[in-house]
Amino acid sequence: MEDCNGRDVRETIEKLAQQIAEADGSSLYDAGREESKAPIRAKALRLLDQRMRSRKELVERLEAVEEFPTSMIEEVVDDLTRSGLVNDELFASEWVRQRFASRGKSKMVLNRELQEKGIDASLRADALEQITHNAEEEVARKLAAKKAATIKSVAPGFNAKQKDLRKVVGVLARRGFPSELSMNIAREQLENRYRELEADTD
Repeated sequence: MEDCNGRDVRETIEKLAQQIAEADGSSLYDAGREESKAPIRAKALRLLDQRMRSRKELVERLEAVEEFPTSMIEEVVDDLTRSGLVNDELFASEWVRQRFASRGKSKMVLNRELQEKGIDASLRADALEQITHNAEEEVARKLAAKKAATIKSVAPGFNAKQKDLRKVVGVLARRGFPSELSMNIAREQLENRYRELEADTD
C-alpha cells in the first residue's frame, strides 16, 4: 500500500501543523505538553507520509520508541484520527482493494491481515464486500493458469497427474482460496494445459 496517501496526506499534514500552531493562543493550549508531544507527532507524520496505516499499527510503531510515553502516543493518535490522517475504515478499504488487485490474495487472507492490523469486524466486512465471488474466482483462475503453464509435459499416469494437480492447488491454497474452489479451478486449468501440450505435439 505504498501509494495510499500521496498529495492528500501531505496537504492534511500541513493543515494539521497549521491548526496546532494556531492553537497556541487558546486558553486550552498546554505549551509544555504540546512540546513534549512534538517528537511523537513528527514521527507519526513521517510514518503516515510513507503509507497509510491503521490506528493499531501506528500506535505499535510509536510504542517501539522507548522515550515516547504511552499516554502521549494515544493523544497524538487521537489528534491524527480527528484530523482524518488515521482512518481505519479508509485503511481497510484501500488495503483490500490494492492487495486483491496486485497480489491476488483471497478474502480469507485479507480478512486475517486486517484483523492483525486491528481493524474491527464490521469494518473488515464492509471492506471485503468490494470483492465479489466472480472477481475472486477470476483471480484464482489466473493464478492457477499461470502455475499450470509451468508444466512442460502431459502427466503419463494417475500419480504424475496428481502431483501436477497438487502444484496448482498449492498456489491457490497458500493465498487462502476456499478448498472446493481451488480444487475445481486447478483441475480446470490443468486440463487446459494438457490440451495445449497435446495440441503442440499434433
